[in-house]
Amino acid sequence: MLAVVVILGIALLLLGAGMSAIFALAGRAGGLSFKDKIGVIPIEGAISKSETVVSQLVEFKKDRRIKAIILRVNSPGGGVAPSQEIYREILKTREKKKIIASMGSIAASGGYYISSAADRIVASPGTLTGSIGVLMEFIRFQELMEKIGVDVEVLKSGEFKDIGSPHRKLTDQDKEMIRTLILEIQNQFVEAVAQGRNLSMEQVREIADGRILSGSQGLELGLVDQLGNFQDAVDLAGSLAGIKGEPTLVYPKRAKVRLWDLLAGEASGALYRALRDALGVQIDYRWDGLRN
Repeated sequence: MLAVVVILGIALLLLGAGMSAIFALAGRAGGLSFKDKIGVIPIEGAISKSETVVSQLVEFKKDRRIKAIILRVNSPGGGVAPSQEIYREILKTREKKKIIASMGSIAASGGYYISSAADRIVASPGTLTGSIGVLMEFIRFQELMEKIGVDVEVLKSGEFKDIGSPHRKLTDQDKEMIRTLILEIQNQFVEAVAQGRNLSMEQVREIADGRILSGSQGLELGLVDQLGNFQDAVDLAGSLAGIKGEPTLVYPKRAKVRLWDLLAGEASGALYRALRDALGVQIDYRWDGLRN
């Protein structure tokens, strides 16, 4: 009988210790907390792809425990298509949950593009934002190749098939075609900001000349809702979602990365950036004042 009591006592102690450890870990990770939750999605650096952010938005949208979402944006922008894909998913998520954009040091061009889709935007007075515009760069190797005696012969199916090639200069017809393309994509930017911020197209066009703005200037122009830090964004998200008390912040799960995959990813990423900077064959919603 005594042995049974001792065994039961030890089992209860082990169970209690295990539950305490689980709740302690859950409290740090926000997993089993009984408080209302706010999901936080960091968007850092150049926007070169959308899959990660879009999947995180979908995951938080489906999680009933998460009452609101904060996008912590610290980006000078990036590719047009990835920015547009993230923007669209934010609009879809807004139909079910409140989304707050919290701007860090910089949320310019594509960084502002995606922020404009949120319900509210919070920025610091010195946040660098705005830069509503389109950028397309080309690098020319033609004269250098002529000096070193290298010649490239291109066979093409149409006059404009090699437009933007580093092996030849842009013709007047090339430039006119590219200007038309840039104006079309610029208009998409203006339209997206007007829709997201509930502004007229004319209001947005007045400042859509690529100018960089401070958070304070953005507030005056209607591009930002309030000045504040990340905690102010948390308070605002809690208020809009009807959360009482201090919410638990939930961040996306970090994928397990092997050392070799990390090194290979860094190497391929560096190669991609080098080729992109060398060839310049990409159209971006990007502020070029800060290189990432």
